[in-house]
Amino acid sequence: MTVKTMQTEAVKALLHKVAGFDNNEGNPRAKEIVARLVTDIFQMVEDLDVTPEEFWHGVNYLNELGSNMEAVLLAPGLGFDHFLDIREDAKDEQMGLLGGTPRTIEGPLFVEGAPKDQTVTRMDDGNTPGQGMWLHGQVTDETGAPVAGAVVDLWHADKKGAYSYFDTTQSDFNLRRKVVTDENGYYYARSIVPNGYGCPPGGSTMKVLDLLGRHGNRPAHIHFFAAKSGYKHLTTQINLAGDKYTFDDFAFATRDELVVEATSVSDAAKIAEHGFDGEYLDVEFNLSIIKTDKEELADKHVRARAAV
Repeated sequence: MTVKTMQTEAVKALLHKVAGFDNNEGNPRAKEIVARLVTDIFQMVEDLDVTPEEFWHGVNYLNELGSNMEAVLLAPGLGFDHFLDIREDAKDEQMGLLGGTPRTIEGPLFVEGAPKDQTVTRMDDGNTPGQGMWLHGQVTDETGAPVAGAVVDLWHADKKGAYSYFDTTQSDFNLRRKVVTDENGYYYARSIVPNGYGCPPGGSTMKVLDLLGRHGNRPAHIHFFAAKSGYKHLTTQINLAGDKYTFDDFAFATRDELVVEATSVSDAAKIAEHGFDGEYLDVEFNLSIIKTDKEELADKHVRARAAV
């Protein structure tokens, strides 16, 4: 059955009142967004002939999604995070600020307040199982000049794919550190090799992905912020090459320039130098950040983030 109601006066009047356009109170921007959101949903219901049963199933799903706190997981899974990055790249290009290390999604598992060290840091709490990893690189500007005093914020999962703070078996800041670059822009971090993770089986996110015939897995990856006053803040992450999901990330975060080869190191002198018990992986990732006189671009965008 094809029923068309969107252009009727009854629906137009309903949408006008739903968005609060019939009063002078409230927030104009919120009204604009709600008007568009509800209009588009109404239009979808009409175009796809969504039944009352389907609609209320969706409403109940949103209740479940919120109670499971998985909205921040479903968002990247449906491409929203990557879409926002595409738009930010386009804005940068328009402003002449495109360049340097590519951005990619922050993800939902950053925690504010990680310990800060100068030049060299150890990310694990000393008893975290896993193969050793020596992570290092140089921060430069778009001309290749080193950026001293840049703050590199690092976080990644353990070998089970679990993140500290959210995984209560780990200390709050395990595998989370900030490191300040030296006079030549270098940073060094001792850690363990992370593993990828999958969305909770049977959880709210997987219910949607299953309906779409998609998996919910992420490859092994390491998150980065890089920041300094006078430079555009960078949010990015690297994927370790060779992971089954490196180029099939359910969150769409993979960019070719951010896939990094890890080198296995078995030299006894180097193992001793970095304090490992045996063979470790050497991971080099150099970052390039862009100069800007717009100080508002020097900090990460505002969003709700976990904090200890």
